[in-house]
Amino acid sequence: MKFNKTFLSVLGLFAGLSLYAQQEVSRPKLVVGVVVDQMRWDYLYRYQDRYSSGGFNRMLNEGFSNENTYIPYLPTYTAIGHSTIYTGSVPAIHGIAGNDFIIQATGKEMYCTQDDAVNGIGTTGKAGKMSPKNLLTSTVTDQLKLATNFRSKVFGVSLKDRGGILPAGHFADAAFWFEGESGNWISSSFYMNELPKWLQKFNDKKVAEKYLDKWNTLYPIETYVQSEKDGNPYRENYKGLTKSQFPYDLKALKKDNGLGLIRSTPFGNSLTKDIAIEIIDNENLGQNQAGVTDFLAVSFSSTDYVGHQFTPNTIEAEDTYLRLDKDLEELFNHLDKKVGKGNYLVFLTADHGGAHNPKYFQDKKGNAGYFPTGEVKKALNAKLKEEFKLDDIVRSLTNYQVHLNYQTIEQNKLDEEDIKDEIVKFMRKVDGVSFVADMDKIGEASIPAIIKERMINGYNKKRSGAINYILEPQWYGGKQNSGGTTHGTWGSYDAHIPFVLMGWGIKHGQNNNRVYMTDIAPTISALLHIEEPNGNIGQPVQEVINQK
Repeated sequence: MKFNKTFLSVLGLFAGLSLYAQQEVSRPKLVVGVVVDQMRWDYLYRYQDRYSSGGFNRMLNEGFSNENTYIPYLPTYTAIGHSTIYTGSVPAIHGIAGNDFIIQATGKEMYCTQDDAVNGIGTTGKAGKMSPKNLLTSTVTDQLKLATNFRSKVFGVSLKDRGGILPAGHFADAAFWFEGESGNWISSSFYMNELPKWLQKFNDKKVAEKYLDKWNTLYPIETYVQSEKDGNPYRENYKGLTKSQFPYDLKALKKDNGLGLIRSTPFGNSLTKDIAIEIIDNENLGQNQAGVTDFLAVSFSSTDYVGHQFTPNTIEAEDTYLRLDKDLEELFNHLDKKVGKGNYLVFLTADHGGAHNPKYFQDKKGNAGYFPTGEVKKALNAKLKEEFKLDDIVRSLTNYQVHLNYQTIEQNKLDEEDIKDEIVKFMRKVDGVSFVADMDKIGEASIPAIIKERMINGYNKKRSGAINYILEPQWYGGKQNSGGTTHGTWGSYDAHIPFVLMGWGIKHGQNNNRVYMTDIAPTISALLHIEEPNGNIGQPVQEVINQK
């Protein structure tokens, strides 16, 4: 009888263990979030016939692509994009109102990740005084930490501080970014007291210097038929060159441009891939206990630097994407070996797109133009001085917004509403401006609903200008006939981005319904069975969720 009781007790134990195993939360071992800075959606297909089978094409052929993913706010800038991807929120809520923004109550200019209370780690310069404190909401990476009682490991990495810090969130184990002056990867005291030993060893190898040798095209230059001829006049030149043209002697250019030159070459992406693999290996990502998912947020920034300098439709841009494709293939192959194919989830998206150079567009007989921001501000302040007898009532036109000097207005007891009415009247007459709105009266403005909604989503009363202005398509702020390009507007070239998922729990497919950048974080949250970020306004993409 005693034996039977013991036997039954053992059976009960095994039954309990079996029940526990059956109820274990199903999650991937590792999530890798890839943001390709300034990647327009059409770059998935523009060079598709030249991509390998293991990079972008692997994601498209094995994964699930949301073909109509759009940014739902203005302006379309890097810091906002990275914040929105990982929070499912918008500047009105998460507070990152630009790469730089103005604290309206004081007039203080603030960089998005600026934190004067912390110190740099691995550097003595200002580049290390950074943290996510200006981000007002949680991220999907924060929520993963909370969901696993902080057993999950979370890391962020990018050439740009904002590209590594904002995705990693407030609870990250670390974020790392590149310092151009030293050529080292650094961090801040927000995360640690000293760099990990493995990173110190990596920095000692001077990898950035080794990459800065030669840049010639990956394939014969005559095969780059998707691009304008080499040396076209619409780009900006490297410092020290009067004309940018292949091949580039990067070793020689380093003398005038420093180690930061690597950012404006495809090898900045390769360097980022290298450090991402180092993090995976040395921090043992994807090796946690069952149900405890790790997260690596990687942002490839050289596509943005190259895009700004050389513009779309250039051999430099095409070659950068062809080389990034190789870097992605190497990263995915490493994940296959280290974590196991099918055990990790990858999603790829972008923080914004990029415009064609206006002069290029004009020369092709299209409508485009440059908005002379400095000249318009000067003329606007002159007009306001005529009406109100004071100088510098407008502080700035940054972020396509009119920022008022509230201290001057209050001290001189001016009527703010009268001032805003005058500004709206003036801005409506400026060449290249489509719409202007006092954000306190946006509901009354005659603006297409889709643009109006994006203006509202991007407006943070404490950090944004009181008046927003919208430029005509293919216009952006810049000097007349200047080279290079930028982004920031509502047009599809700036706001239509890729969103592709591959790996754990993802079946091959395609979704042509309209989804938004704000839907990325809740989709990842739903796949992981965790709470969505606390400022989220997006919805999980059902076509992705229904696969499981």
